[in-house]
Amino acid sequence: MDVNFDELRRWIGRSQTQDDTVTPVPVAALAATLDRDDPLPQPGDELPPLWHWIYFLPLVRHSELGSDGHPRRGGFLPPVPLPRRMWAGGRFEFFHPLRVGEAIRRTSRIADVSLKEGRSGTLVFVRVRHEVSNDAGVALAEEQDIVYREAPRPGETPPAPKAAPLDAAWHSEIVPDPVLLFRYSALTFNGHRIHYDHPYTTHIEGYPGLVVHGPLTATLLVDLLRRHLPRMRLERFSFRAVRPLYAPRPFTVCGKLEADGKTATLWTRDADGWVTMEASATLA
Repeated sequence: MDVNFDELRRWIGRSQTQDDTVTPVPVAALAATLDRDDPLPQPGDELPPLWHWIYFLPLVRHSELGSDGHPRRGGFLPPVPLPRRMWAGGRFEFFHPLRVGEAIRRTSRIADVSLKEGRSGTLVFVRVRHEVSNDAGVALAEEQDIVYREAPRPGETPPAPKAAPLDAAWHSEIVPDPVLLFRYSALTFNGHRIHYDHPYTTHIEGYPGLVVHGPLTATLLVDLLRRHLPRMRLERFSFRAVRPLYAPRPFTVCGKLEADGKTATLWTRDADGWVTMEASATLA
C-alpha cells in the first residue's frame, strides 16, 4: 500500500486541548471491572495511576466513525492508510496526583511520525505527547506510541516469541472474557471492533480472537503493583507491547521489586509461557 510519508509528517506539531472533571462513577466502575473491593470514591480521593484513561473520552459522532470503529482518520491523528492500528507502548512521568472532583485539562501534541519497513511490511509509528493538568499544574506527562501496519499476508509467520521470566515475586492470573473487554471498551468509549466484534476481528483483521486492549493490560500491571505495594507512589512508568493477547485465553500479570527497592519490573505471560508486555516502574 502506498504511504505518502511527507504528507503524514505534516501532522507533526498538531495539537488539541480537552477539558474534563474527575467524576466518581467512572472510578467506581473501573474498580469493579478490575475486580477490586474499593470503597466508593469520595471528593479528594487520589485517582490511581493510568486511570486518567477513563477521562477525555473520544466523543465522536457515530456517523464520523471508520469501518474499524475508530474515528475516521485525518483529524487529530494523521490519515495513515494502513488497516491495522495498535497501541504499541507508552511512557509516563507522575508529578502529583489527580483527585476526584477536580477539573482537569489534557493538552495533546503529535510529537513525531516515522516510517519503517519491517519483515511484515510497512509500519508507521505516531508518537503522541499528552500533558494532564489540574489547578496545581501539570500532574502527569504521557507519551503514546501508536503503530499502523499492513494486513497480514498469506502464509506470513509471526516473529519468534520470547520466553517469559520465571522469577516473579507477585503474579495473578487474568481471564480476559468478552465481558471484561466490553466493560473496558465502554469505560474508555473505545469503539475499536477488534475488542468486541469476533467476526470482524477474525475475518477482516485476521486475528485468531478478540484482542485484549494494551492499555487494559498496562493498567492490570500497575494494579498488581498497587495490590502488593499499597503505599507506593509511582514516579515513572513505561510499557511495551511485545505480542497480542487474545480472549478468552488466560494470561498472568507478573512483577518483582528490584534490589534497589525503587524499581519494579513487570510483565505479562500468556498461556503458552511467552512474554506479551514488558514494563518498568520507578517508585518515589
